[in-house]
Amino acid sequence: MKGRFAAFGLAAMLAALATAADAADPLRICLDEDRPPLSVHHRGKPGTGFDVTLAQAIAQRLNRPLQIQWFESKLDEDSSPQLEANALLSDGRCALVGSYALTRDSLVVPGMKTARLPDFDGATRDDRRRRVALGVLAPSQPYIYSPMTVVLGPKARDRKIADIGDLAGLRLAIESGSLGDAILMTFDKGRLIDGITHLVPGRDDLLGALDRGDYDATLLDLARFDAHRAAHPDTAITASGYYYPIGANRGYVGLASDPALITAVNKALSELMAEGKIAEFGKQAGLTYLPPREPAILGDVWKQIIQR
Repeated sequence: MKGRFAAFGLAAMLAALATAADAADPLRICLDEDRPPLSVHHRGKPGTGFDVTLAQAIAQRLNRPLQIQWFESKLDEDSSPQLEANALLSDGRCALVGSYALTRDSLVVPGMKTARLPDFDGATRDDRRRRVALGVLAPSQPYIYSPMTVVLGPKARDRKIADIGDLAGLRLAIESGSLGDAILMTFDKGRLIDGITHLVPGRDDLLGALDRGDYDATLLDLARFDAHRAAHPDTAITASGYYYPIGANRGYVGLASDPALITAVNKALSELMAEGKIAEFGKQAGLTYLPPREPAILGDVWKQIIQR
């Protein structure tokens, strides 16, 4: 009998040690290094932003130290956030990617088997050349709603915008290939096309041009306007207060092969949401925080835009 209790005690001790080891295992989260006010990182300095604070809170709830893997997502027509996130996760650079747009098409099994890694902190020359075998993505529950908003230039600051149609007659600027481009170009069978100027993402300064008065309005992600306003407190551009009705929630994304992690993260997110902490983190970061909306995962975005 004593031997049986001794064996039980040893098994319990080993289980406790395993649990402690798991708890000490760092929680690695990938964040974009240049996406203020969500996440920002400059070499040699600690990262800042809403997603950094949230990641710290999640790691604390999971009783694990946090490691952030910073990466750079280029703003151009050829970039694919879905493939970049999948490559980072599949390569083991992190277990979660933050502020991932939760749409049905961003979570489908990738059509290609491999992809290149985005540039990331610590990448070698070989890392920039090699391709990574892709896995299947699994989302967490959302933690923020990310809508598109109309932003007005100085000459149109008093224009009342209650619908996309209210942009008629204004000089519109939009980045080629963006979601805003699709919305403006297809609105009411192309009614706004004659007033649209296309800019090249990553080369042309959309908000700078709007600030100078070169254009009257644009349609872009709300967080991007927050970032411009924080960096340029004296900016001449203003928020219209109008949000396009089709918007996406953002959350974490991991690999489907680790469902236990997603379950644990969802529990932590639910607790933080109920305590009002997530909204507080947004306010601290200068973010216009909007809570998640139904549906949690947006359906066919392009089809919804075309049918409007």
